[in-house]
Amino acid sequence: MAKKLRVGVLFGGKSAEHEISLLSAKNIVEAMDKEKYEVVLIGINKSGEWFLHADLANCLLNADNAKLIQLTKAQENVTLVAKEKGNPLVNLSGGCSSEAPLDVIFPVLHGTYGEDGTMQGLLKLANIPFVGAGVLASAVGMDKDVMKRLLRDAGIPIAKFLTVHSHEKHLIDFEKITETVGLPFFVKPANLGSSVGISKVKNKAEFEEKIDFAFQFDHKVLIEENVTGREIECSVLGNENPIASLPGEVIPQHEFYSYEAKYLDENGALFEIPAKLVEKEVREIQALVIRAYQVLCCEGMARVDVFLTPDGRVILNEINTIPGFTRISMYPKMWESSGLSYQNLIDRLIALALQKYEKEQKLKTTVALMQSPRAVDGL
Repeated sequence: MAKKLRVGVLFGGKSAEHEISLLSAKNIVEAMDKEKYEVVLIGINKSGEWFLHADLANCLLNADNAKLIQLTKAQENVTLVAKEKGNPLVNLSGGCSSEAPLDVIFPVLHGTYGEDGTMQGLLKLANIPFVGAGVLASAVGMDKDVMKRLLRDAGIPIAKFLTVHSHEKHLIDFEKITETVGLPFFVKPANLGSSVGISKVKNKAEFEEKIDFAFQFDHKVLIEENVTGREIECSVLGNENPIASLPGEVIPQHEFYSYEAKYLDENGALFEIPAKLVEKEVREIQALVIRAYQVLCCEGMARVDVFLTPDGRVILNEINTIPGFTRISMYPKMWESSGLSYQNLIDRLIALALQKYEKEQKLKTTVALMQSPRAVDGL
C-alpha cells in the first residue's frame, strides 16, 4: 500500500473571515480521501496563535452554524520548522513528536494574514509545499486597487473605480465621485473578501456613514461603479496551463451579494450551476477568466467573478485566490457541474502544489562568485 501523504490543513486566522475559514476547512477535511491522506489539523485562533487539533469533532463548536461556529481551545502549540533538503516538519510542543514531516500544507485562510501573501511567504521560507497561489498573486489578488490597475493595463474590462486612502479622507468630494463612477456606487475595503465591509451607496448621507464603516477594515478603500448585469462566477484550476469550469450564476435575494447573503442567510441567494448561457457566452467568459488568472500570476486555484451586462459585455469584477469551500460555495460546486468531484478536486489541488514545489526546487538560489579580477574589483 502506498504511503499516505501527510497534509496539514491550516485554517482559522486573524481576519474578519475567520468563521468562513472554519466552515471551508470542515468541508475540505470531510471530503479528503483518508486512504490517501493523513490529515493534520492546524487551527489559528483570532489572536494568531497556532494549535494542533486531534480531529474535527473536537476542533469546532457549532460546526454546522455559520453564525455560531468557533474554534475550540487546544493545548498543543505548533511551530513550523524547515529542515535541510526541504524536509518540512510540524514541531509540536506538549510532549508530541517533532519528527513528523508534512508533505504539503493546504491553507484554508480567507482574507488578511492568510490569503494576502503573508502566509504564503512564511510557507516558502519554511520550504513547505502549499496549495494555491504564491506570494505575488496572493497579495495582488487581495488588494482590489492593485488588482484592478493590473487588469486595466492588460486591457481586461473592469468597472470604473476610485481609490481613497485614510489620510486623504478629508479631501473626498462626493459630487466629483458621482461624476466619475455614477450613482449608486459601492464602497469596499481594498483588502478584504467575502463582501466584508462592502456597502451600496445611494446618496451623500449614506456615503459618509458607509465610508467610515469601510475604513474600519482597511486604510485603503475602493469606490466602484455599480454595474448592472448578471453576476457570473467561474472556477479556474491549474499552474502553467489553467482550465476553467462551466460558469455559475449568483442571483442575490438581497440588494446585492453581501456577507449576510453569502454565509448567514440560507435564502440569501439563488444559484444556477451551470449558468443559463449560450455557448458563445460560456467560451468568452472562460477565456477572459483564464486570461485574468494568468495576468495576475495565479497558480493552483482561483474563483473569478464577472458581470454579464444586458448588452452582452463581460466585465471582470475580482479574483479570489482562496475561494470558499463551504457547503454552498461556488468554487467546488462549479467543478462538480463540470464533471470534477469535490474529492478529485482536492486531489488535483494537492498534486498541483507538489508539482509547483518540485519545479521551484530546481531553481538556483545562489550564484557562485566568478573568480576573475574584474569580479573581485566590483565588490
